[in-house]
Amino acid sequence: MGIPRAERLVNLVLCLLSTRQYLTAERIRGIVPGYSDSASDEAFYRTFERDKAELRDLGIPLETGRNSAFDGIDGYRIARRDYEIGDIALESDEAAAVALASRLWEAPEFGTAARGALHKLRAAGIDVDDGAAGPIEPKVRADEPAFSPLLTAVREGRPVTFDYRRPASSSAQPRTVEPWGVVSWCGRWYVVGHDRDRQAARCFRLSRISGEVRAFGTRGQVNCPEDVNLMSLVTGFESTPPPRTPVRLWVARGRAQGVRRDAEVLAERELDGVAGEELRLELSYPESATGWLAGYGPDVVVLEPETLRKSVREAHLATLRTLREGER
Repeated sequence: MGIPRAERLVNLVLCLLSTRQYLTAERIRGIVPGYSDSASDEAFYRTFERDKAELRDLGIPLETGRNSAFDGIDGYRIARRDYEIGDIALESDEAAAVALASRLWEAPEFGTAARGALHKLRAAGIDVDDGAAGPIEPKVRADEPAFSPLLTAVREGRPVTFDYRRPASSSAQPRTVEPWGVVSWCGRWYVVGHDRDRQAARCFRLSRISGEVRAFGTRGQVNCPEDVNLMSLVTGFESTPPPRTPVRLWVARGRAQGVRRDAEVLAERELDGVAGEELRLELSYPESATGWLAGYGPDVVVLEPETLRKSVREAHLATLRTLREGER
């Protein structure tokens, strides 16, 4: 199996940082894992040229030169003095804010970046106490599939289309939106922007987006108006609490006490030969309960509403796919 591209780039950086001499392309080919399995010389040089360009795009100071006047071929190295992070000066309250922010994110793409920021601060001699207790212990989950593509569309300034299901509706309708920002409020994520279908500013909860988010058009054609306050739009959108939705569940006998705590037992019932009870819950945001209910596995089965039943089933299937991939 070939070395993944990201791993090959890391290997290349480590190799060029560890030497003071200029290394030729052929020397690098023999040292860095990921290059030796190239199908031909031409394939190696194409790959190596792409990797050099990417390192430079990332701001890594890749130097080209020769070790002596007798060398006939250019070599490469990374000067450690140019690569290492410069001096960082943070006040104590600023360092504390960075530490608190590092504990905010649960999404893998942000959690890794936050931990990396702390490592860099400590390497620069800044005392960052990320274990100190704060006035709050915030957690922002970004596990909705729509989160990453919407955030990318906002950064690129491109409109998007997606299917959106309104509250108490089992069917999703296509929407076309010019996204201005992605906002977290009360533990839920929203995309705020101009709804081309309604010709007005609208907020869309990410948990109600189904299917793929598709960006289109050229970069930079969408910009958030300067007088727009994204958080105010979200809080105004959710200022009226939604009506509570009845949810019917089957729960295996003696299991899932966390679900039973706030539920009403309707009747005893067997499901696929397993003894249990049929329960009734009332939830203000049933779609937000997907991860909670799916966490009980086969001990909890959603009977109604259909939208929640499907989302829990999809969560189970996603878990099975992850387990199967891990066994390969």
